[in-house]
Amino acid sequence: MATEKAYKLLAQQEGISNSNAKSMIDRGLVYVGNKKVMIARGEIDERTIFRVQKVERVKPIFENDDIVVVDKPAHVNSDEIERQFKPAVLLHRLDRETSGVLMLVKNEEFRQRAIKEFRDDKVYKEYIAWVEGIMTEPIEVDKAITTQKKNNKAYSNVSPKGKPARTEFFPDIVSAKKTKVKCIIHNGRTHQIRVHARYIDHPIVGDEQYGGRRAKRVMLHAHKVRLLGMEFVAKEPKSFVTFE
Repeated sequence: MATEKAYKLLAQQEGISNSNAKSMIDRGLVYVGNKKVMIARGEIDERTIFRVQKVERVKPIFENDDIVVVDKPAHVNSDEIERQFKPAVLLHRLDRETSGVLMLVKNEEFRQRAIKEFRDDKVYKEYIAWVEGIMTEPIEVDKAITTQKKNNKAYSNVSPKGKPARTEFFPDIVSAKKTKVKCIIHNGRTHQIRVHARYIDHPIVGDEQYGGRRAKRVMLHAHKVRLLGMEFVAKEPKSFVTFE
C-alpha cells in the first residue's frame, strides 16, 4: 500500500499549498469519513479521500468609534480576526475552537477603560457549553489556575500557586449522558472554563486536551458579554441547539 503524508495528499486533493493543508488539519477541519485527521505529517493511504469542514464566516455584531464586536466562528484564531479588522486590536481572546463574542478596540483610551473593567471583575461573561456527564445542580468552582506554555501551546491547571479564578455552572438540558450548561466566569484565566469543568469531572465535549470525548469542535460558545453599559450577544450555533 502506497502512503503519503496527510497534509501533502490533502494539498493535492484540494489544489492548495502544503502550508494551507497543514493548517486545515491542525485546526481540526479535515476528516476521513467521520474520523478527524489528527496528525498533519502522519502517513496515510494515498487513495484516501478527505472531507473538509467549511469554516463559517465572521459575523459582525456591533461597531462604533471605540469598539468592533464580532461573532467568531470555531476553528479560527483570534489573531486572524484581528488581521481582518486592522487597525482595531484584540481586547481579549477566545480559544481557536471556541465561538462567540469577540471584542476589538479602536483607540487606546477606550482600551484602558475596558481593561480596568476586566481587572475589577465588572465585565459579565456568559458562555454556553455541552459537558460530559449529568449535572443536576448549579456548581461554583473557586480554584486558582496556573498556565504553562510549551511549543506555543498553553496548558492550564488548578493549583493553589495560580491566579484567582471563579466559574459558575448552571445546568440547562440533559441529553444522553451529557449536559448543556450556562457558564459565568469571573477573572478570566487561560482555558478557565475548560479547566474548571474538568476539575468537577464534567469536561467539555470535544475538549480532548482536558478529558472530553472527540467531537467536531470544543462545544464552548461565548454567548453574552456586558461591558461599560453595553451588551453583546452571539446567537447559539446550530450545532449547539441540535447537538445529540
